[in-house]
Amino acid sequence: MRSIFSRSLAFSLCLASALLVQAVPRVGVERQPFGKTAEGVAVDAYTLTNTRGAKVKIITYGARVVSIEVPDREGKPGDVILGYDDIQAYEKDSSYLGVIAGRYANRIAKGRFSLDGVEYTLATNNNGNHLHGGVRGFDKVVWTGKGAVVGGAAQLKLTYLSKDKEEGYPGNLKVTVVYTWTNRNELKMVYNATTDKPTVVNLTNHAYFNLAGAGVGDILNHELRIYALSFTPTDETSIPTGELRSVMGTPLDFTTATVIGKRIEDKYEQLVSGMGYDHNFVLNKTAGKLGLAAEVFELTKGRVLRVLTTEPGVQFYSGNFLNGATGKGGLVYPRRSGFCLEAQHFPDSPNKPEFPTTVLRPGGRYTQTTIYQFSVRK
Repeated sequence: MRSIFSRSLAFSLCLASALLVQAVPRVGVERQPFGKTAEGVAVDAYTLTNTRGAKVKIITYGARVVSIEVPDREGKPGDVILGYDDIQAYEKDSSYLGVIAGRYANRIAKGRFSLDGVEYTLATNNNGNHLHGGVRGFDKVVWTGKGAVVGGAAQLKLTYLSKDKEEGYPGNLKVTVVYTWTNRNELKMVYNATTDKPTVVNLTNHAYFNLAGAGVGDILNHELRIYALSFTPTDETSIPTGELRSVMGTPLDFTTATVIGKRIEDKYEQLVSGMGYDHNFVLNKTAGKLGLAAEVFELTKGRVLRVLTTEPGVQFYSGNFLNGATGKGGLVYPRRSGFCLEAQHFPDSPNKPEFPTTVLRPGGRYTQTTIYQFSVRK
């Protein structure tokens, strides 16, 4: 009798252990085909899963983050990243949804800069200026991906060789971006680049967030705090004037948590020209040191996003030019249905010697780290 009881108890314990193992999501990286570009180049999608069951999906076209599924305060998962269902829609995209922007993220005035006495001419694809790497920037090329589980976390390494004179830039630039999806619901991005000629480099991730859920209304009721006392005001074509202006007393003061829509229609000249927020904030931190850049809270679902970076600036963009394109699941992305927090060097730095330098020389290494941390607040 005792033997039967012992065997029954052992069986029950084994069954309970098995169920417990099954209940805990496994860390992993899954690769699947995501179609082909119009040029016939195959694109892969990598899904990174952590021990909480939260997931990040990244495609090799533009090294884009196409979805991030994280729980709300009730534990219900939801996708907080704007994106599309297929490669054809991404090829038509003009809003840089989820991309790694480069070789120079943001703007360079009139598509020109001089380096070591040589003037370089780039494409002018935005109000007479150069934007996010030009006509065929890093967002429109297929990167090489390799997924793995490293240190107990799902990881994707993406590489791309930007050849000398590509989009007018000097030097063969070898670029690596490593995405790590931690078991604390953190998406860590580590960038590295080397060159064989002097060049300029400024990389960022251009994800559009809506913490209520992608395609669920606008982002005007999100509360935003930016850890910056000043910003770089711009002219009517969104090029910095070179001034560092205090945010105090302006609608760009997010030194305390403020609802994004509270002052967005203010007639302040910096908001009128850009039809809302599209500005670089000078962070209260030492460049090169990882520090907190911004924090966002969405009341209805309780999700919180914190952005940490080693970069000197962050561009806050309130989705002013989203045009109602149809996104994932047939949902529409109208104006201000997503926001960006682009960790970066300052716009037009190659023409502003007073700004932190973006010059990279042979033997040197460009590197930056940015982290998106997700949590909930009751």
